[in-house]
Amino acid sequence: MKFIISLLLLLSFSVAIAQERHTISGYVKDGSNGEELIGVNIFIKELGTGTITNHYGFYSLTLPPGTYNLIFSYVGYQNHPYEVNLNSNLELNRELQADATLLQDIVVIGEKEDEDVNVQGTRMSVNDLNIEQIKKLPSLFGEPDIIKNVQMQPGVVSVGEGTSGYFVRGGTPDQNLILIDEAPIFDPSHFFGLFSVFNADVIKDSELYKGGIPSRYGGRLSSILDIRTKDGNNKRFSGSGGLGLLASRLMLEGPIKKDESSFLVSGRRSYIDLFLKGNEDVSKVFFYDVNTKVNWKVNNKNRFFLSTYFGRDVQQFNDDGAFAWGNKTATLRWNHLFNDRIFSNTSLIFSRFDYGLEIFDEIEGLEWTAGITQVSLKEDFSYFINPENEFTFGYEGTYRRFTPGKIVPNSDNSIFKRTELEKSFALDHAFYLGNKQAITPLLTFEYGIRYSIFQNVGPSTVYTYEDPQDNVNINRIDSTNYGSLETIKTFQNLEPRFSARYLLNNTSSLKASYNRMVQNVHLLSNSVVSLPFNTWGPSSPFIDPQKSDQYAVGYFRNLQNNKYELSAEVYYKHLFDITAFADNANVFFNQDLDVELRKGEGRSYGLELYGRKNKGALTGFVSYTLSKAESKIPGINLGQTFPASHDRRHNLSVNASYEINNRITLGSNFVYGTGRPFTLPVGRYEIENYNLNFYTGRNQYQLPDFHRLDVSVNIRPKKNIGKKFETSWTIAVYNAYNRKNPFTIYTRKRQNKDGDIIGDGSELEARLVYLFPILPSVTYNIRF
Repeated sequence: MKFIISLLLLLSFSVAIAQERHTISGYVKDGSNGEELIGVNIFIKELGTGTITNHYGFYSLTLPPGTYNLIFSYVGYQNHPYEVNLNSNLELNRELQADATLLQDIVVIGEKEDEDVNVQGTRMSVNDLNIEQIKKLPSLFGEPDIIKNVQMQPGVVSVGEGTSGYFVRGGTPDQNLILIDEAPIFDPSHFFGLFSVFNADVIKDSELYKGGIPSRYGGRLSSILDIRTKDGNNKRFSGSGGLGLLASRLMLEGPIKKDESSFLVSGRRSYIDLFLKGNEDVSKVFFYDVNTKVNWKVNNKNRFFLSTYFGRDVQQFNDDGAFAWGNKTATLRWNHLFNDRIFSNTSLIFSRFDYGLEIFDEIEGLEWTAGITQVSLKEDFSYFINPENEFTFGYEGTYRRFTPGKIVPNSDNSIFKRTELEKSFALDHAFYLGNKQAITPLLTFEYGIRYSIFQNVGPSTVYTYEDPQDNVNINRIDSTNYGSLETIKTFQNLEPRFSARYLLNNTSSLKASYNRMVQNVHLLSNSVVSLPFNTWGPSSPFIDPQKSDQYAVGYFRNLQNNKYELSAEVYYKHLFDITAFADNANVFFNQDLDVELRKGEGRSYGLELYGRKNKGALTGFVSYTLSKAESKIPGINLGQTFPASHDRRHNLSVNASYEINNRITLGSNFVYGTGRPFTLPVGRYEIENYNLNFYTGRNQYQLPDFHRLDVSVNIRPKKNIGKKFETSWTIAVYNAYNRKNPFTIYTRKRQNKDGDIIGDGSELEARLVYLFPILPSVTYNIRF
């Protein structure tokens, strides 16, 4: 690594001398709180090109000597023009001021307003999620939720009403990598998905990658949700909070030393349990989460960040039982500038997800715990060669421990014995290279490659089975013991990435992308709905890494000086070595779970249409997706192709916010989706006095269509000069016309209206389960 850095430094020095170029570099911040701004456009008027700030607010431009007019622009901020007479390297740090106008657009006459990413950028299949816009929209129980907004994006399908799981372009929920400050979140749900784990007050930036995924990302097949939290106000002490019907939140931030270091701490807790006091069935139902962050600017070349997240759900059913689950993450980052053209970020990352179930009973009492823990080291480099080339490379190494389950009896007379499924361990390495290159003013490429090495390691005992595909008569014939960190099996894969943009004119472009993705960790679940009680496992001698190839092309157009953004994309994704459980699999605490798994292939393809209005009193977006997803896995459905559980043909989302004046804002969401496929028995048969269900095929039935309207109004009181607090009220109605949307379906013995079983109980009937009727909510918000 030292050799590579030395080589880049030498190359940078040689190029600068040979071509007599100089570099402008620096950080762009919010002028009110000192937060580095991600994705700020720096446009060079004389050259008609420019760059954007990276995830840490840094930019670098290497240009020939001369006079240049730079325009710094960012959504929601005033444009900042600056003239530079470049005759030597220049450090140029800028602070942007928020746009004070609410209903009018800022127009800088004779200058390009911004470097439009939708048309000009190479990125496609990416959605930037504006958290301030999300806060203006209706939300369940008044809690702004970024995951619910993700579920409304084109190509994304919600798992179901009130859940935090989502499918992206035919993938499953475990194929989505969700990051908070680079640390993975394995389950993003609170209270079974009614709330997500992300407190909207601490989010600074978030991006959803569905395709054209850069080589710095890996580990999942379908999508990357990259969420970055605020660094903390380094100019003054401030805070915000909200008091809702079921949960409240508070966030505090301020300088430790002004302009050099700052802190942020945020907490959120539900009080659902307060409403259940005296309930004979439930005694505890609550969740909480805490975000913290500190950062320290040592000098202009070095900066450190430490961020943490702790979240937990607890539910107890009086004397019957209890369960809990939660995520913990910590990220230590070091930003370093080797020179004005080479930027590096070093991250040490910890993440843990665990869950527990306890049954209170003298005979059947037990405690069941499981989880996954990982520690990662990442090194990312950016070399800003010139405005036409930005070269990136890096390494990521991860150690993982999988704890599939442990049962401990909690009473002396329990029928259960202390049992623990064997832990699994893995080492994961990845090296990547990438480059963004402007070939001509009209044609730009972004390309790279990722080389992943995954090692399933000991300690472990690996069994050999007489027939690994026979999950009825399981017969172990041999076993092999492996010591600590001894390699059991190694998987190596190359993951090429490519995207291109061809500019048709200043307001429209064509884009194309291809990416190969590899996933080495697997969610072992036979449930469509994401539950926190699912087990993760590594690739192993019985489970190959999942892989996907995705191709996409799209047309992008902007209208009226970027007031409107339009896009149309088509994609095709081929998935192979995907895993699923065999028919009639035993998945509960199975020591031989390997023989229950089957692998096969899948494919999905679709059309995504997207329109967005960025300016004016009325803002929002409309997205529509026409898609199909199917799987073919030997040993399942008689080896025949069947609809994937997330195959929903049509999905429509409409999202709108209307500012009546500077005090009142109206918001609305409308969603529609074709019902998802499901499997039902078509009859019953008897074997040795046991009645068993008979199935003819997987996912051959379909739930009713889903649709829902949410509305809200946000009211801010008149401004009082000298008042230190800003307050507002958010009044929202979820499911405004009280639609009964099916959550799931189950079968039971046929009953009459009094609940009595009809006949001998051999006849079945299907019953739909609905979750939410019309739900009003009120939230009181405060900022200071």
